[in-house]
Amino acid sequence: MPEEQFRALVVREHDGVYRRAVETRPLDSLPPGDTLVRVGYSSLNYKDMLSATGHPGITRAYPHTPGIDAAGVVDSASDDLRVGDEVIVTGYDLGMNTSGGFAEYIRVSAEWLVPLPEGLTLASAMSCGTAGFTACLSLLGIEDAGVRPEDGPVLVTGATGGVGSLAVMLLADAGYDVTAATGRPDNAGKLLRLGAREVIARDDVLRPSGRPLVKGVWAAVVDTVGGEYLDSAIRATLANGVVTCCGMVASPRLNTSVLPFILRGVRLLGIDSAERSRDERLRAWGRLATVDAGERLEEITTECGLDGLDEHIERMRLGEGVGRVRVAVDSR
Repeated sequence: MPEEQFRALVVREHDGVYRRAVETRPLDSLPPGDTLVRVGYSSLNYKDMLSATGHPGITRAYPHTPGIDAAGVVDSASDDLRVGDEVIVTGYDLGMNTSGGFAEYIRVSAEWLVPLPEGLTLASAMSCGTAGFTACLSLLGIEDAGVRPEDGPVLVTGATGGVGSLAVMLLADAGYDVTAATGRPDNAGKLLRLGAREVIARDDVLRPSGRPLVKGVWAAVVDTVGGEYLDSAIRATLANGVVTCCGMVASPRLNTSVLPFILRGVRLLGIDSAERSRDERLRAWGRLATVDAGERLEEITTECGLDGLDEHIERMRLGEGVGRVRVAVDSR
């Protein structure tokens, strides 16, 4: 039986100021849903930082508990699940306008839940989280488009971030020759250990000539930053190459030309992780479970409890976050 109360990180707003604190909440404060999950682990994502700092495009009403990821054990369920089943939930509305994974309990629809695949633990699943899920969707998009390792190098921008670092590891494990672009050269050794063949400075991606096409270099690109970096990557992609786009920390705007798409057949794939079908989720999580990440995954993961989460939210807000932050929610 679940506890009558649970701990959660709660964001409250007063006169336009947003404050975060760990509070004890009654179980009946959770939203409606057919499945109650006792959360073991969550993870910190860029969307969580936005929700925790009052971004109106992410969360409409406060008080609110962020956390778009959760992995835990079913505590009470519909006929589709059994009590004790280990499950993962990422995306949908969790942590946005539905009370999220930075809490000891969530209540959601069973349709949102994916069984924890063999090969992953609750902890390793949240080292991946939405970032790993997004990186895996990018890899699958590249593979499904027919780009093979022998076709040429693959560029990953924002490579020290959560999605970027996991994309480097997944692509390298799939046999691709990965070039990792980062604004943090002190992390080059870590990226090489993840499997990057080469590490370059973030601004080395830029092609300032202004020409709509430059010499083709990349067979594929996983872009996590957007803006002029995405534009430059598109212009330097080889014929029939693929560029996946999943981030906009540099800018949400894309100023580019149609020529790479028309003259080289470059394909631009938007990677949305929130509203993927169940079959796509099962496929991606199944693929993640096959990767022998081991120590590499732990090297890019920092773990904290609910009480230490505020510090990591602030670091992410300031652009100082590196790798993944796994939240040990149930630390009893």
